[in-house]
Amino acid sequence: MQRPDAPPKLRIEPLDTSQTFRHLAYGTLKKAITEMDIYSHPGEIRLDERRLSQLLAISRTPVREAITLLEQEGFVRSSPRRGIFVVRKTKAQILEMIAVWAALESMSARLATKNASDADLQALRSMFAEFEHEKPADHLSEYSEANIAFHQTIIRLGGCKLIADITENLFIHMRAIRKVTIGQDNRAERSIVDHMKIIEALAARDADRAERLVREHTFGLHAHVEKHGDFLG
Repeated sequence: MQRPDAPPKLRIEPLDTSQTFRHLAYGTLKKAITEMDIYSHPGEIRLDERRLSQLLAISRTPVREAITLLEQEGFVRSSPRRGIFVVRKTKAQILEMIAVWAALESMSARLATKNASDADLQALRSMFAEFEHEKPADHLSEYSEANIAFHQTIIRLGGCKLIADITENLFIHMRAIRKVTIGQDNRAERSIVDHMKIIEALAARDADRAERLVREHTFGLHAHVEKHGDFLG
């Protein structure tokens, strides 16, 4: 029993380092999976738990916990006696996701005509400055990244957190599909024309036109995947 005149004692619980490492591992793995080109080849992408723990320089327990979180979010799937695999969507599932993205991004474009500042829209335009005198197809990797950033930015400029949250888990597949298709069927050249028209509509604060152009642009990807996406299975 503590004496009445004794100084107070600090009550300190041990740090839960496994939880800290779990969240660090989760964030690192989610980022790595999101940046993967998961549809650029037909094979499955297997995650080796032991190898991941070595790369992250932590024990296997927080890695296993991080993988459980990723599985709950639909980024990976476990297969008994086979291991953990990055989730790849079927063609039908991808088409559904594109349709949902079209609805959400087009609404974000409508909201952006009211919420985005002139500086925001100028920054959006500057993403493609280097392609004004260069063909996107000649710098496909750089253009692909600018293309992906453009669509992310439209979502952000809409200013609706719920839309941003919903699109977050769609993004891994949308990014991968955009990356693998941007070099097909002259899509890069047509894409930049669409982007410039969208930026013009946003700058004019024309909500109806911005919403329509974004929706039509995304459904252009939908039509392309429907026609050429047999590699998705």
